[in-house]
Amino acid sequence: MPSLPPFKPGLSVKLAPQGGIADQVHVFEERDYRALVAALAAGRPLLVRGEPGTGKSQLARAAAKLMKRTCIQHVVDSQTESRDLLWRLDTVRRLAEAQLAGAIGDQSADKARAELALQNFVVPGPLWWAFDWESAKIQAARSKTPVPERDAEGDTANGYVVLIDEIDKAESEVPNGLLEALGAGRLAPPELPAVFAKPPAPLVIITTNEERSLPDAFIRRCLVLKLQLPTDKDQLIKTLTDRGKAHFPKKLTRKVLTLAAEMLHEDRTNFGDARPRPGQAEYLDMLRAVVTLHGEDEAAQLVALEQTREFVLQKHVE
Repeated sequence: MPSLPPFKPGLSVKLAPQGGIADQVHVFEERDYRALVAALAAGRPLLVRGEPGTGKSQLARAAAKLMKRTCIQHVVDSQTESRDLLWRLDTVRRLAEAQLAGAIGDQSADKARAELALQNFVVPGPLWWAFDWESAKIQAARSKTPVPERDAEGDTANGYVVLIDEIDKAESEVPNGLLEALGAGRLAPPELPAVFAKPPAPLVIITTNEERSLPDAFIRRCLVLKLQLPTDKDQLIKTLTDRGKAHFPKKLTRKVLTLAAEMLHEDRTNFGDARPRPGQAEYLDMLRAVVTLHGEDEAAQLVALEQTREFVLQKHVE
């Protein structure tokens, strides 16, 4: 089974562009790395907690690249149901097909029933694709749904990393509904054969911004990693400047990196528990803005930091 390579300080991976941002780099902390190793060894999902902008989602993509696995991503919202992560029933298309068949009226009853059979409208969800890509592909053709794009850098022979992002946006039934499938490595779509996870088992990474409490039973079935920025000023500045340097090598001086980090620390401190608090994502956004505007001109970058600070860092309600 493909495993993670040995950890070395400064271990980082460059990620493919996503969301219109071309330069994404993930720097692994040893603690985060150990959590991934433990989740793989235990065969359990890794629940990653923490405030927005700490790199929770990026951790899954970085782990997939490091293991040469394909990453399958699903973002949860308030309308998500637990079965959506396994499979969903396309009731809208089924109703449309039934209305069309009734309007045309030139089919036998048996043919109409066959075409409207439930299994023709079952759409594979992200866990199904990760458990058994080939059976999901067959079912996608049957249900007339597209095959999801796969990360070009991953090798499906090495398995999959599944990112279930922002699970706290859904009702408690969503994490509870995953327990059986994740625990047994099995899912049972309606009127179709059961689907079993093929080896190597997928690494499932689930993120939460702590907006809603998760069920205890679900948490007990996961390994839990909490990502947070250091509270000590010097350590926070070091962490941010190291990550800024990894994202923008040779484009920013230590002076610019440090000033931006000091600004972020000041805003996090001055506004206490106000939300949202600026974090790593805002720090990198500010650096990206000054590089885009002024290239490698340090003097212009320093001025731009002062000019853009309030728009990037001060998003809280006063």
